[in-house]
Amino acid sequence: MAANRATLIALTALAPVSWGTTYAVTTEFLPPDRPLFTGLVRALPAGLVLLALVRVLPRGAWWWKATVLGALNIGAFFPLLFLSAYRLPGGMAAVVGSVGPLLVVGLSALLLGQRPTVRNVITGAVAAFGVSLVVLRAVGALDVPGVVAALASTASMSTGTVLTKRWGRPEGVGPLALTGWQLTAGGLLIAPVAFLAEGAPPALDATAVGGYLYLALANTAIAYWLWFRGIGRLTATQVTFLGPLSPLTAALVGWAALGETLTPLQLAGMALAFGATVAGQITARPSTPAPDIDRSSGSGARGDAPHPTGAAVPAGRPRS
Repeated sequence: MAANRATLIALTALAPVSWGTTYAVTTEFLPPDRPLFTGLVRALPAGLVLLALVRVLPRGAWWWKATVLGALNIGAFFPLLFLSAYRLPGGMAAVVGSVGPLLVVGLSALLLGQRPTVRNVITGAVAAFGVSLVVLRAVGALDVPGVVAALASTASMSTGTVLTKRWGRPEGVGPLALTGWQLTAGGLLIAPVAFLAEGAPPALDATAVGGYLYLALANTAIAYWLWFRGIGRLTATQVTFLGPLSPLTAALVGWAALGETLTPLQLAGMALAFGATVAGQITARPSTPAPDIDRSSGSGARGDAPHPTGAAVPAGRPRS
């Protein structure tokens, strides 16, 4: 049982690790200044591919549930995150996003009946502080709309993940189908915003096509499937603290592949954030994961839920 749980945690952790590579892929392989188009290409094709594979469409109440979840987890989250990344100085959007686990703890108490613990609150605070040491830069002044957008993006994803846990899945529907529903709905919501804000799609060379394929398949379709699968099978104290792996991965990729440096203070922050991630996997007592199957039209399984935080955004650049 312990080995199976460790494997499930490790597989779920691959999602934020993958998201941590987004900044490097975007800056090195994709056309510049097209974050919404990048979000659209990530979400919609991935969703359509998953729908083609599973050949399962929502039924009944799940049409609006899938739309709500897609809007919260993808459609609203991406544009708000991009806006905050552009308007806030170095890494502040990632710092605001790192408080997501604390929001999930509160939302789980309200929507799932899960009482917050002192350990969870302290662990969440340590994780956020560690992330701030890794990504925060003292550049420029705080922008109020940027801060509001960052908080709104964090609240959007936090609410979406808790509702994903509360509603579970329709009987006979796997996490792959649920992921496809959300990505498709979110992509369709991003499409008009992207075309209104950024105009026609840019010309793409082979490098950009390869980058977009990676983002759509590995970074989105597979990563979000692993994440939503983890939401259904793990508890909040395990999953929600996997989120800091995203900015930590972004910092490591920047050091290894982009020639960026890591200061002793950043290394200390990485140790704190990673320690909080490990501590978040320790459960107070053995428990059986709650089923994530919605066996009725109006109610779903209740339990814990995580929050996938955004990747680090060096020097105020967007993470798509």
